[in-house]
Amino acid sequence: MAGALIGEAFISASIQVLCERITSPEFIDLFRQKKLDQPLLMKLKMTLFTLYVVLNDAEKKQIENPAVREWLDELKHAVFDAEDLLDEIKYEALRCKLEGKDQTHKLTNKVWNFLPKFHNHFYQSMNVKIQELLERLEDFVQLKTALGLREDVGRKVSQRTPTTSLVHEPCVYGRDEDKDYLSKVLLSDDASNDDVSVISLVGMGGVGKTTLARMLYNDHKVKEHFTLKAWACVSEDYDAIRVTKTLLESVTSKPCNMTDLNLLQVELREQLKGRKFLFVLDDLWNEKYSDWKCLQTPFTSGARGSKVIVTTRNQSIASFMQNVPFHLLKPLSHEDCWLLLAKHAFGNENYSAYQNLEEIGKQIARKCNGLPLAAQTLGGVLRCKKDSEVWNRVLNSSIWELPYEKSDILPALGLSYHYLPATLKRCFVYCSIFPKDYEFNIEDVVFLWMGEGIIPEAENGERMEEVAKEYFDELLSRSLFQKSGKS
Repeated sequence: MAGALIGEAFISASIQVLCERITSPEFIDLFRQKKLDQPLLMKLKMTLFTLYVVLNDAEKKQIENPAVREWLDELKHAVFDAEDLLDEIKYEALRCKLEGKDQTHKLTNKVWNFLPKFHNHFYQSMNVKIQELLERLEDFVQLKTALGLREDVGRKVSQRTPTTSLVHEPCVYGRDEDKDYLSKVLLSDDASNDDVSVISLVGMGGVGKTTLARMLYNDHKVKEHFTLKAWACVSEDYDAIRVTKTLLESVTSKPCNMTDLNLLQVELREQLKGRKFLFVLDDLWNEKYSDWKCLQTPFTSGARGSKVIVTTRNQSIASFMQNVPFHLLKPLSHEDCWLLLAKHAFGNENYSAYQNLEEIGKQIARKCNGLPLAAQTLGGVLRCKKDSEVWNRVLNSSIWELPYEKSDILPALGLSYHYLPATLKRCFVYCSIFPKDYEFNIEDVVFLWMGEGIIPEAENGERMEEVAKEYFDELLSRSLFQKSGKS
């Protein structure tokens, strides 16, 4: 199942890159100057875009519809062929560029007489190939209608239930040290030079950032320390009015009918003036520094020692928000994963009474790779099932192959991918060629990306290797790569 979703992901990123290439100055110049059909190329771009806008819907439906899955698989091969064709044209554009600069005067009359015939044949064959590819892609456009695939405006991925401050985890394992350290920061009035300190919890999806924030928010000492408390689930659909309104309603304990951001911020500032508060902004994705400065403007009226806890997957977001060093949340140990899995699988029963299942369960827990969300999901799947055959079946299958409706793992992790720019998507998906738990060096991956032509040429003269390293660092900061213990 995960492989199928990666396939769709690669198609989406590839089509974005192809459309950008078609409209690049090099392509436009070549088609204008040579005997290539520019309207045909633009039609190819529009056909690719027509397919692109239904890919998100296809991704959802292919889970239960084999015909859609087959459509995506065939489309993937057509997109690969389109990449090959545009690579040929790109090479020709580069050749013409170089030839125009310093090669013309070196050509003998004999060679010069030959080249026009050769190039005319090349351009004619390119027009034919573009037409054939276009007809092939138009077949996919016709099929998308028959399969009931629809446009997904804005490609909004998340329909998740908003998080709340209420503790619903039966037990939290492996976070005592994190909680002790962060509690001291929360209870200190001198955590930073500013009156209001921002503490960012950073980590990959499913690692337990929200759970740790809940533990801190509901801690008895923390409750006593702050006059006001509020929790807002920001999520990927950032809305400053909604977030500000949620905070205001929490601190006043009254509903608010205002929809003007200015009025909301003025009222929130008045409510916070001279009072020590604790806010949690959970699941922040917005990378715009200006939006954050706007959102936090009312916070500055709070008393010294006020705190804002932010949870995010992106270190870049944490970096521009923080005035306290951000806290990187690491995966759980295998033992803590097992304890969490066992708690959800056996409920209040003592798992030691099922020794035949304990060893299998510990092996399953190792497959969770330290993700509490995975341990919790698998524990739920195995809940009240005492048959070792069922446990072995889970052990020998991939956790990503659980029925979609029974698992939060793939949607949670998939969000990080969906919010990547097209160039980063291709780089990340390329890494699926590595086996599970494979440890790699930055340099190796960078050169592989460059060798495969995934890294575009920088317009500002920056070396390709430098661009590739920037891409790698960006994927690392978004918690899509994980530093190994040997780093």
